[in-house]
Amino acid sequence: MIVDSALYRDGTREPVTLHEDVLTKFRDTSEKDAFIWVGLHDPGEEEMARIATMFGLHRLAVEDALSKRQRPKVESYDQMLFIVMKTLWYVDATDQVESGQVSMFLGPDFVLTVRLGRGVELTTVRHDLESRSHLLIHGPTAVVYTVVDRIVDCYEEVSEELETDVDEVETSVFSPGRSRDSQRIYILKRELAEVRRAVQPLRVPMQRFVATDYPFLNKEASHFFADIADHVIRVNEQVEKLDQLLSSAFEAHLTMVSVQQNEDMRKISAWVAIGGVCTLIAGVYGMNFAHMPELHWSFGYPLALGIMAGLSFLLYRAFKRAGWL
Repeated sequence: MIVDSALYRDGTREPVTLHEDVLTKFRDTSEKDAFIWVGLHDPGEEEMARIATMFGLHRLAVEDALSKRQRPKVESYDQMLFIVMKTLWYVDATDQVESGQVSMFLGPDFVLTVRLGRGVELTTVRHDLESRSHLLIHGPTAVVYTVVDRIVDCYEEVSEELETDVDEVETSVFSPGRSRDSQRIYILKRELAEVRRAVQPLRVPMQRFVATDYPFLNKEASHFFADIADHVIRVNEQVEKLDQLLSSAFEAHLTMVSVQQNEDMRKISAWVAIGGVCTLIAGVYGMNFAHMPELHWSFGYPLALGIMAGLSFLLYRAFKRAGWL
């Protein structure tokens, strides 16, 4: 559905009613400092087709805007610039990163934002932009900058949450107690891959935004996009660093598990050896032969028990000194 639509003239908002010839009438006025911003959320095919006819959107770009499986990209068409970005947010209860999608159609005098799923709520973005008229004078480029900036800020928030989780995993891996961190490490690496899929494809387009190589971009907005490009690079580097830390933590976890298993086997072997001495003596005296030394001696039984206890104690002390127990 259409969430909001407005005409912006000289940095101020004016309501606009969308109809088939709204853009034609608007362009006939030859207003250079005015543009239309239409925001849609989960539009249907019929509604999107009506908007596409109204603004002359390319058919392939419209199909991509309705698909949730698009990768982040920037494509240039004759009459417009098409931008796709993933929106990310973090769910602390499950250590998961969920994603949505925002598509933008940028023309000389219009900008359309199409939001699929949850994620960045563009109504607040619009209100923030309307409170900064010095940005609105840059035309549709101001909308692109503000929306992209908010989405990239969410990337940074997600990466900070993931960094906290990675720190917790490292602490757990190297803690003295036993831990089962392999499952959480796998989940975090999968979520980092989700962030990487959203951020990494933006590095080159953001650099081109800085140079305003794309059509319909205001040259004066270059330094604004430079700030966003820097944030994108920082998030990408942070994600790579966290992924490396998780790989190292997983290797350390496997090493700790192996060490713990070796310690368990040494303890088991030590107790088996101690029990084996008693079993040996009991086995010898348990043989039913008629002629055995000390078989009818009154001190034979206490002596056998004493030998068992003494040898077991000596073995216990030996294993204790060796660190096996």
